[in-house]
Amino acid sequence: MSERLVVIGGDAAGMSAASQARRLKGPGELEIVAFERGHFSSYSACGIPYWVGGDVARRGELIARSPEEHRARDIDLRTRTEVTEIDVPGQRVRSRDLEAGTEAWTGFDKLVIATGARPLRPPLPGIDAPGVHGVQTLDDGQALIDSLSGTPGRRAVVVGAGYIGVEMAEALLSRGYEVTVLTRGEQPMATLDPDMGRLVHRAMDGLGITTVVSAPVTKILTGADRRVRAVATDAAEYPADVVVLGTGVVPETSLARAAGLPLGAYGGLLTDLAMRVRGHGNIWAGGDCVEVLDLVSGRERHVPLGTHANKHGQVIGSNVGGGYATFPGVVGTAVSKVCDLEIARTGLRERDAREVGLRYVTVTVESTSRAGYYPGAAPMTVKMLAEKRTGRLLGVQIVGREGAAKRVDIAAVALTAGMTVEGMTALDLGYAPPFSPVWDPVLVAARKAVAAVRAAE
Repeated sequence: MSERLVVIGGDAAGMSAASQARRLKGPGELEIVAFERGHFSSYSACGIPYWVGGDVARRGELIARSPEEHRARDIDLRTRTEVTEIDVPGQRVRSRDLEAGTEAWTGFDKLVIATGARPLRPPLPGIDAPGVHGVQTLDDGQALIDSLSGTPGRRAVVVGAGYIGVEMAEALLSRGYEVTVLTRGEQPMATLDPDMGRLVHRAMDGLGITTVVSAPVTKILTGADRRVRAVATDAAEYPADVVVLGTGVVPETSLARAAGLPLGAYGGLLTDLAMRVRGHGNIWAGGDCVEVLDLVSGRERHVPLGTHANKHGQVIGSNVGGGYATFPGVVGTAVSKVCDLEIARTGLRERDAREVGLRYVTVTVESTSRAGYYPGAAPMTVKMLAEKRTGRLLGVQIVGREGAAKRVDIAAVALTAGMTVEGMTALDLGYAPPFSPVWDPVLVAARKAVAAVRAAE
């Protein structure tokens, strides 16, 4: 008799797991049932700001594989169906058809939880007013585009200045809006140290984006039509015809919590190296609903990125399908941009290093993306953290123009390999004037970090 695999969540991790399991086992060996509460499957949520901004012309371009394509591969994907309960002892899940309102139980031999993350939606007065939008799903993106098309005003307020916040600020600027970004943080991009975030702030101001720091929002103000008209902080009111929330996400693990499955400090599911939920031999979890090992700090953390989700799904699908694979952990690499400004980080910030008790040195260097004499050379700032005494690389942050962001991959590889900054100085990187100075900016920072480590001994 065939086994049944049930997958909760129809995006990156869930459908990657289902697809990989199907490659390894045919329908006669493994029945696959997947539940997705939205209309779409296997899409790029990371691409939503670029669709809103017009860089991506059509919604369909963000969809890697439609529900119909999954079904053609013998995966029973049920869209607009929400799982409302996991019965672990009974090996079954309860689901609700959101169109018909009917409920049913579905048994499983193996279960994959890929419920993703949910946006932080602060309980503010007016937060649910028309014109206030989150951007977590394709449905959210479509609702925002429809709202922009139907709104005569051209003033936008973005609440939050993380990755989604700055990307949405660019998207709205591209559509001709007057954009204000409000953040409760000391600087935009809290994933960077404040000194590097200050560079982002300066660049955003130069692009015409008004960025207000240390400005927690207190309420959303509405007009006579009950639609949003302004966003208030303790200090001021900012007129708004549309508001976009970019206040971050947390793991969506309410089902897992109710089922008694193990959660970590950030509220994400805890798994072993095979992405199996700890203590449960037939349940796996992946994507934005899990916590993963940080290879630099040695602690679990929540890193909601599509790259990880797809890798988790491949690992889970291999293991469910009778193969073997592991996910060793992450170093926390991420890149973004706002207009032509590129932003990148990997490893630990200063705050992260202090929290785990690491003693460190920092260096910051100014360089260019190409040889200084070559046309188009653009400025770049690189900050590097290294452990005192050992010289082990701990983290790198980069802010610059063309060619800056992907240089962080050099540091990501070095972090994964556990390299010292001295070892990095000998890396045989590609060089030609159109691509880099003789000493790549990352290696310039490594040389300076070597000197700082020696001076600290």
